[in-house]
Amino acid sequence: MAKRYHCPVEFAVDVIGGKWRPVILAHLKEGVHRYGELRRRMPGVSEKMLTQRLRELEADGLILRHDHETSPPHVEYRLTEEGRSLAPVLQALYDWGAARAARTGTTIEETG
Repeated sequence: MAKRYHCPVEFAVDVIGGKWRPVILAHLKEGVHRYGELRRRMPGVSEKMLTQRLRELEADGLILRHDHETSPPHVEYRLTEEGRSLAPVLQALYDWGAARAARTGTTIEETG
């Protein structure tokens, strides 16, 4: 039985919500990234959590995982067309977060 939603925002938050999913999507909005690049850009996430969230986003059809099948492993992640449709939402979150940080005197230490 499909999950029932009572508001489009409820559905959207269910898809992209949580602490790390929108952050991963925001980084991938910039372009293709390897796993190690994502880890460096997100120093607060554990390897287990990052792997889990990447798998979820892939299962939800928002990102693609491309394994070049080399040794050492070379795996890249990119947004799907559905993931790219989130670009305006991610940009709005970024802009609001930057403005809110400026208003509150909060320092944002961007990595990458």
